[in-house]
Amino acid sequence: MEIVYVYTKKRSEFGRQCNFTDRPAELHVDILPDDSAMEEFIERDPVDIGIQCVQEMSEHDANTERFETGARGINHTEGGWPKDINPNEVEQVTRYRKKVEKDEMYIGAVMQLGSVMEHCIKQNNAIDIYEEYFEDVDVESIDEAASAKTINVFRDPNEIKRTATHISWFPDGPRKLAVAYCNLQFQSTSPETSMDSYIWDVENPNKPEMTLKPVSPLVCLEYNPKDSHVLLGGCYNGQIAYWDTRKGSQPVELTPIEQSHRDPAYKTVWIGSKTGTECFSTSTDGQVLWWDIRKLGEPTDKLYLDKKQEFHNAQGAYCLEFEQTMPTKFMVGTEQGSIISCNRKAKTPNDKIAAFFNGHIGPVYSLQRNPHFTKNFLSVGDWCARIWSEDIRESSIMWTKQYSSYLTDGCWSPIRPAVFFITKMDGTLDVWDIIFKQNNPTLTLQVCDVPLHSLRVQEQGKLVAAGSHDGTTTLLELSEGLYTMARNEKNLVTAMFERETRREKILDARHKEIRLKERGKTEGSKAEGEDGERTKEEEEPFEEENLYEKAETEFFSIIEAEKKKQPTPSQDFAEVEKNNEGETGDEEKSNGEPETDTKKD
Repeated sequence: MEIVYVYTKKRSEFGRQCNFTDRPAELHVDILPDDSAMEEFIERDPVDIGIQCVQEMSEHDANTERFETGARGINHTEGGWPKDINPNEVEQVTRYRKKVEKDEMYIGAVMQLGSVMEHCIKQNNAIDIYEEYFEDVDVESIDEAASAKTINVFRDPNEIKRTATHISWFPDGPRKLAVAYCNLQFQSTSPETSMDSYIWDVENPNKPEMTLKPVSPLVCLEYNPKDSHVLLGGCYNGQIAYWDTRKGSQPVELTPIEQSHRDPAYKTVWIGSKTGTECFSTSTDGQVLWWDIRKLGEPTDKLYLDKKQEFHNAQGAYCLEFEQTMPTKFMVGTEQGSIISCNRKAKTPNDKIAAFFNGHIGPVYSLQRNPHFTKNFLSVGDWCARIWSEDIRESSIMWTKQYSSYLTDGCWSPIRPAVFFITKMDGTLDVWDIIFKQNNPTLTLQVCDVPLHSLRVQEQGKLVAAGSHDGTTTLLELSEGLYTMARNEKNLVTAMFERETRREKILDARHKEIRLKERGKTEGSKAEGEDGERTKEEEEPFEEENLYEKAETEFFSIIEAEKKKQPTPSQDFAEVEKNNEGETGDEEKSNGEPETDTKKD
């Protein structure tokens, strides 16, 4: 028996054709009434019905036990072969099959099962059950309000709760996420506190899929984008470790304590090298160290966050930003509030620290380039989030309002270039859409009642994970408008960034011009002084904050003067010219008076 089915017909030709015809109604059964049955019918009279004067209410309680699920894998190999037959050898398999096919029991079983299977195959081929009937119909998109809903909550399984300090998504789809747990309050950790971090399955919040057991609590944890089995972690004691999930919960290798950071390793980043094994890390000890996980005995390169490359003057760092398209450049957010742009391959030590961006008055906790516009980057620190352009170092081009609570983390949407997210100490998550609104966030979510510390958006832009102070990681699903790019969105964001950059350049140029004028006045007043004594203007410190106010006053005074010179509709232009001539004549007289006085003297 051989079943061959070739798909050569159209969908409309499948199955038997249905032919419909019209015909008059037909009477098949006619049941006449039975009088004898009617005589046996007895009507119930009287009828008793219970009536209550109060409203009827019911109450039901249901209490179900919490059910824990577990996933286990098995290794499946092809079975059914005798011990003396190797299934990988083609000749042995062919010889054995020919022998079995001659057996009458085998032939009978195949014939019996074949008819059932043939019926099922023909039934499936009769009609396409997966055909989409309305795929050509365009559905009108409805602009819904921005929203988000909680999908799952992953809680720290230990009794003593720790902060969820860092989150990393599984690189091959939104199926897993790795969460690092650590108590960052200095010397407040109990000896009984667990040091484990976990990998969670998105669909199973009851039990972590895998436990990672470091030698010191993990401050950060990152999946390798080129190998989803490998994770890189930065420990509280400054060591760098990496795990291979195929080799168990223990770290495969650790950096030596004497070669590691002297403070907690707050950030680790994978470098998109050919081998996929290179990475670098930073800490509040002021060092940036490069590593190769194949040999973690010592760092492959080192950089101090100081212009002169002096370790004792280096600024401590909380965050790193690295763009794969610029392999030698990276950015660091420091605890002093500045952002440092660095070049790893610079020839001189002074060139390694390329630029400083100063705008925050507190530590910079998050730093990320816009995925669509790498020249612009987002920084989160103190009570404000700022958007910068690499072309302007003096100030940011855009910034959020000053929040009443401290900001802890932030990141861009990987899909929409105009959307970014911010977490705060009051447990709220803010979603900003700078095309829709620039003064206030588009969406504010109260995720929990404790401070949020970490945030990470999945690559598809639909899922957001936020980690809190008590070790709870909340998984949120955004509404479609927040992860679907509009047709003209890139052009609008480009125009916005260019406009704001141009505006800041004009303001900075004006600011420099005012400073030069003030400096010239100060130097002139010093030269005129015969006694060498400073005047009150010299003694007062030069306040740069008032420069903008002075420029604004000067600007409006010029406008008022121009308005006065312009003729009103009631005036005649000839009168205005006469007045102007009269003014110039008076000025000449006034200018001439001192000369006549000096001649008289």
